[in-house]
Amino acid sequence: MAKPRDPAKTAPRTGPRHVAIIMDGNGRWAQKRGRPRLFGHHAGARRVREIVSSCPDFGVKYLTIFAFSTENWKRTQTEVAGLMSLFRRYIMKEMQEFVKENVRVRFIGDRPRLDAKLRGLMDEAEAMTEGCTGTNLTIALNYGGRDEVTRATQRLARDVAEGRLRPEDVDEETLPRYLDTYVLPDPDLVIRTSGEARISNFLLWQSAYAEYEFIDTLWPDFTAKIFGELLSGYGARDRRFGAVSA
Repeated sequence: MAKPRDPAKTAPRTGPRHVAIIMDGNGRWAQKRGRPRLFGHHAGARRVREIVSSCPDFGVKYLTIFAFSTENWKRTQTEVAGLMSLFRRYIMKEMQEFVKENVRVRFIGDRPRLDAKLRGLMDEAEAMTEGCTGTNLTIALNYGGRDEVTRATQRLARDVAEGRLRPEDVDEETLPRYLDTYVLPDPDLVIRTSGEARISNFLLWQSAYAEYEFIDTLWPDFTAKIFGELLSGYGARDRRFGAVSA
């Protein structure tokens, strides 16, 4: 079997190369202002641009954001419909700017449940930015970590059943090649806003050695300054990956 990679060898020496963010708190931000939850989602979408634009200044090459989970379908029909409309408008509005800023856009998650127009816009955005070589922005849309691992395992099982892969050759290096994130490095830092201290089914496999920051700031109030402060704190951490300090 292939030898599992040593995460310490792929980790950045100072700041994180790949940051993942659970963008939480849009609804509470709106409710504090006496506005509907969708008002907060629109404010949160505008905040994404600032954070993406700041990534080159901070040395962040990969940014993955959690936009809509497989569990979010449980929300009211009004909120879900509003979010889907927001995603369509956001993609149409922002893609030209991302091309100008040299941002490569990818989407992860289970696409078939999304409507055809949204899926088409996602495909178009990925195609438009395919040649961009700056920040890699990955948007998790209808994404759940358990769902991702389930789908990956199904694909792996089909390859075994059809003789393309031997069962004895399956190791912990094999499954990641079937995940939605197969072209991305694992996240070094995962940030969750809004004061909640849970990972909410986000990048479960990929975050095995990630550092976490749980902060009270609601996502629409999350600025590039706050982002930079968290990244600076990351550089001071002692990341041992199961070993002991020298």
